[in-house]
Amino acid sequence: MTGIAQIRPTKARLGVLGLISVATLLNYMDRAVMGVAAPSLTQELKISPELMGVLFSAFSWTYAAAQIPGGIVLDRLGTRITYAGSLILWSFFTLLHGLAGNVAMLFGFRLALGISEAPCYPCNSRILSSWFPQQERARANAVYAVGQYAGLAFFSPILFWVVGSLGWRALFIIAGGAGLAFGLLMYARYRDPQHSDRVNAAELEHIRAGGGLADAASSAPVAFSWSNVRKLMSQRQILGASIGQFCGNSTLVFFLTWFPTYLATERGMDWLKSGTFAVLPYIAASVGVLLGGYVSDMLVRRTGSANIGRKLPIVVGLLLASTIVAANFVESNTLVIAIMSVAFFGQGMVNLGWTLISDVAPRQYIGLTGGVFNLCANLAGIVTPIVVGVIVGQTGSFYGALGFIGLLALIGAASYIFIVGDVKRVEMD
Repeated sequence: MTGIAQIRPTKARLGVLGLISVATLLNYMDRAVMGVAAPSLTQELKISPELMGVLFSAFSWTYAAAQIPGGIVLDRLGTRITYAGSLILWSFFTLLHGLAGNVAMLFGFRLALGISEAPCYPCNSRILSSWFPQQERARANAVYAVGQYAGLAFFSPILFWVVGSLGWRALFIIAGGAGLAFGLLMYARYRDPQHSDRVNAAELEHIRAGGGLADAASSAPVAFSWSNVRKLMSQRQILGASIGQFCGNSTLVFFLTWFPTYLATERGMDWLKSGTFAVLPYIAASVGVLLGGYVSDMLVRRTGSANIGRKLPIVVGLLLASTIVAANFVESNTLVIAIMSVAFFGQGMVNLGWTLISDVAPRQYIGLTGGVFNLCANLAGIVTPIVVGVIVGQTGSFYGALGFIGLLALIGAASYIFIVGDVKRVEMD
């Protein structure tokens, strides 16, 4: 122990964090480009709001359904093969969107995209638990999660320019090609801690001493059973966090799908203004992710309480997300963007739920817990686009849609307050 303490720990985990940050950015960009393409795509293919809601939702049908199988694949094959394979497949199906000739083909590609993206967040959760001690996890989670927001913020004007200049098909082909290249890089570069030649004994001890599971990936795979799923969902920590994440995810889904259409149709902004204004809420969400992670780790250090450190920022974030409904009552587009920015800032803080679930997941079921949690959270991706599409199609307005999203955020806050209970690792046989 003394010898290890005298060796300066390496920082291999920071390189791993860089890899999953880029992968998470690509994950969200590939599902968000449909929202950017939607105003142009719907005109070319004559798609109604109701049908567009179904197309938005189709991704999450298979994405949610594949969460538990994705967790099983992760537990069986390990992080490296699962993550790289998932990345290559989802990028390929993103590219195929650009070749779609009709709604049926788009629908099929959305279903395939959902299946292939499913293992991403369970992989991220496994990497977080394997590579980072508890006191660093919220910040690490914030860094890779901010990629999904900051990347979309700074790429949004480019994405809108591509659609305006090259057409919506080129947008999918470019995004898919970039992901294919990075998938190969992920396979070449990623290793679990015990197999990495970039980590030394001192860093491994630092991870292990902080509750990291550096040796978890080498343990024997646990056989899947539905009884294990039922046992997980009977734990209040996992059930409450899953309900809360579903509610918070509804705000994220709105911004990934209907937000560009909301700006273009409800607020009358042209392509250039839509691209420029769309940046601001994503920047706010990026700040929310970083601030939530920083505040969470600070509270854990100062209070010694994971209950305060993990739950408080999430609850505050959900309450802020509920303010999205205020956009219904203002005329100024500037005020609308300000309100949207506050709401999305709050949603960024809710991303801390992934840190909480990595803290409470049973050691032998990390992959399965991540899959169950992400399944529940991403049911919002099924419900929200369809509900918004129906409301907009039937009323010709987003008024009721924003009320629906705000209400869900309040329900999510109540779930974290009253259901989750103590934030501690669940022990299961």
